[in-house]
Amino acid sequence: MNITKKQKKLKELYHYKFMRKLILLVVLCCSSILFSQKKSKVLLTIDGEKITISDFKRVYEKNLDAIETDEAKDVEKNLELYINYKLKVKEAYSMKLDTLSSYKKEMETYQNQLSAPYMQDTVFINKLVKVAYFRTKNEIKAKHILVKTPKLATPKDTLLAYKKITEIRKRVLNGEDFEKVANEVSEDPSARNNAKSGRKGNNGNLGYFSAFRMLYRFEDAAYTTKKGEVSEPFRTRYGYHILKVDTLRVSKGEVEVAHILLKDKGVKGEALINVVYKKLESDEQFKSLARKYSDDIGTKSKGGKLKKFGTGVMVKSFEDVAFGLQKEGEYSKPFKTRFGWHILQLTKKHPVLPFEDLERELKTKVRSGDRAKLSKDAVTNKLKKKYSIFESKEAKKIFYRKDFKTISKDSMQAVILSINDKNITQVAFFNFLKSKRNKPVFEVFNEFKDKEILAYYKENLEKTEPEFAHILQEYRDGLLLFELMQQKIWNKSSKDTLGLKNFFNANLSTYQPKELNKIKGEVMNDYQNFLDKNWIADLRRKSVIEIKNRQLKKLIKSYKSK
Repeated sequence: MNITKKQKKLKELYHYKFMRKLILLVVLCCSSILFSQKKSKVLLTIDGEKITISDFKRVYEKNLDAIETDEAKDVEKNLELYINYKLKVKEAYSMKLDTLSSYKKEMETYQNQLSAPYMQDTVFINKLVKVAYFRTKNEIKAKHILVKTPKLATPKDTLLAYKKITEIRKRVLNGEDFEKVANEVSEDPSARNNAKSGRKGNNGNLGYFSAFRMLYRFEDAAYTTKKGEVSEPFRTRYGYHILKVDTLRVSKGEVEVAHILLKDKGVKGEALINVVYKKLESDEQFKSLARKYSDDIGTKSKGGKLKKFGTGVMVKSFEDVAFGLQKEGEYSKPFKTRFGWHILQLTKKHPVLPFEDLERELKTKVRSGDRAKLSKDAVTNKLKKKYSIFESKEAKKIFYRKDFKTISKDSMQAVILSINDKNITQVAFFNFLKSKRNKPVFEVFNEFKDKEILAYYKENLEKTEPEFAHILQEYRDGLLLFELMQQKIWNKSSKDTLGLKNFFNANLSTYQPKELNKIKGEVMNDYQNFLDKNWIADLRRKSVIEIKNRQLKKLIKSYKSK
């Protein structure tokens, strides 16, 4: 989570150590807090607003570890600070600071950040992480055939592509060689021979790959198809595929190498690379030779050093040589690829780390990649079982008409979908449908329904998730206090030069023999404390505060007995 300047400024909300740490923790920590489900008794009231023991305990106990002295831990003193805090929050609301556009925008951003984890199924995420580790630890070799679909595919385009890939699959299942068929019909340009350029196709062979190297749908189809079998047709954003799995093996991990490249693939290039190799054999430094001879402009200044890579990233011959080197510092004999002549030197090998070491990185990849949608779908499916959802077939009929785009929005006010107590009209679906061109209405409606279910869940998080509600409310209060303190204390102390000077003169005995301009920061801090103290006294005079002494004594006793 990014912390803005405004959020950092929350540290300065109070000149009391306890309250500064309280606000800072509210802003920076979204740690799990245990909330008692029992009905808590009232500890105090402020102008009729009831504040329970659990309300106070939650903020008090959260900061106990950060408080060093017994005096600072005193319950009654902290209760007084808590009352000051609540009075300021109340004042901020009375001044309608919660209506400021800047406040609303920042709250919306924070609420989105805070709600994000709730939009994913944690248990499901953990399963995906374990699967991703297996697929990182074990790499798979496969070949595929592709039938493309246009970016904005119509239902007709989709059906034609599906029929075509199905017929191709039948040919393979009936005994035709997969690679031969791939070279003949695959619409992946790398698979087929190119007569014009003389380039030979790879016959659909993809080599080895592991987790996160392919689109998730492709990766999943590969790892869930048995060795030697042909998958069912499946779709990605490129079109329809079938694939055949050749083998599965333990991953070689990643490797770091440096290289010398000579782009001349002819006799001169071969002669020069042999000269370079002899110099290596005569103990000349690889880095120096790379800087002098390599044609790779991007790496020669760094001694030929490449970024670490795994299988399936480089051309196969390059990869085979790189992973064939065993000891750090070992270099290869000259070899040729379609890019020219190379010599490699092994810098470091990176085997796949244990699960415990990779778990955090894998979880980040899962949450930010295309797997995240699966987790979101898992949440949606749970909510579908929990919520009362109604779809109006009658209201949907209008969208199957060819002229529905010309119909007035005023005529689209019928309820098309309801989720518990929330009714969603036809016009909302119409607006959603506009951005989903060339997709069947029933398919778009299912997307729309899922989106609305998650939106409803998000809108009601404060009612259903106590931890979310508490953290969000504390953050609301914190941002309001920032605005309030800015107006009441910080701006006044920094801009009111006359007030600052009068305060200095009234307290000369404290600051003598120093001059104001030399200790302005110290005086300004004291002036802020002075303004804050007087302001709190004024707020207390205007408010009716009643502490339930019996409950307070019980609370103090409970902490003393621990």
